[in-house]
Amino acid sequence: MNLNNLENLKEEMKNLGFKDKLIEKMEENMRKDVPEFTLNDSVAATKGQVDLALHFKQSGQSDFYYFNKFTVSHNQGKPLEEGQQYMVITKNEEGKNIVKKHENVSDALAFFKEQKGNSELAVGKDAANKVMVASMENGKVNYVAKEFNRTYYASPATQTIWLERGKGFTAEQAANLIQGRSVYRDDMMNMGGETYKAWIKLDFDKGKDRFQNYSINQYHDPSYGFDINKVLDKFNIKELEDPAKRVLLEASLRNGNRPLVTVEKEGQEVKVFLEAVPRYSQLNMYAENGKPEKREQFLKETAPSSKQENTKGQEKEMSESQGVRR
Repeated sequence: MNLNNLENLKEEMKNLGFKDKLIEKMEENMRKDVPEFTLNDSVAATKGQVDLALHFKQSGQSDFYYFNKFTVSHNQGKPLEEGQQYMVITKNEEGKNIVKKHENVSDALAFFKEQKGNSELAVGKDAANKVMVASMENGKVNYVAKEFNRTYYASPATQTIWLERGKGFTAEQAANLIQGRSVYRDDMMNMGGETYKAWIKLDFDKGKDRFQNYSINQYHDPSYGFDINKVLDKFNIKELEDPAKRVLLEASLRNGNRPLVTVEKEGQEVKVFLEAVPRYSQLNMYAENGKPEKREQFLKETAPSSKQENTKGQEKEMSESQGVRR
């Protein structure tokens, strides 16, 4: 095993925000000299969960491994509890149960739907402590649990995230992109090799390209005119009074998160979630139960109108159709 290669991949995965357990699994596979392998993980989403699949491949000419891409899949069904897993239980010719465990719902569903005989899709800590969520007889599905209907029948939104020498969208940014939110990058690169800054959002309206990826919309900084710092200053947000909290808040919004902040409503302090919306040079706000809030009620009295801000220095959206690259 090439130890320099291992060291570099560990650093790349850490910088991209992948968990230590995935880094450990990557090292295990490299030490076993597995020529090609995929590592799986999942993170909680605003609705459901996002599954991540990291793809590693060994060079055909050496023991050097490459990590050039990972995929994200947004499943809007209820995420599993801690310690649970998906299991596809199939009977063999002798009538014995063969249990295939899966770390995420995307893999479990794909494997279950490939079965031809009698099979069961279940969740639980192990086969002895399981709850069946779907089953099939002679290759035909004959049962899907009511609470699992949405997960089973709704196709997840998926995207391939391409990397270049460990550079690209982080795990956190990719998970937010596939949920329909915008993220900020200050190291995007054009065809001429020049770097630029932009807010990025997946375009779900256009459908997928021939590589089965959504195209992206880009809102260039500063030419598009969306300044997150100035937009935040329009609102009475308590966390903005603390410089350290403000830095963390802005960083969270740039990564596509929905940070929870404190505002005043009808004379009382309440919590709302914020979301950056660069296309309209605005912020969306949501109550803790997920329902939209009218942003105007939290504006400072001296804030300029959003219409004036929106018409200042914006350029046309740029779309790309080769998947999300660096």
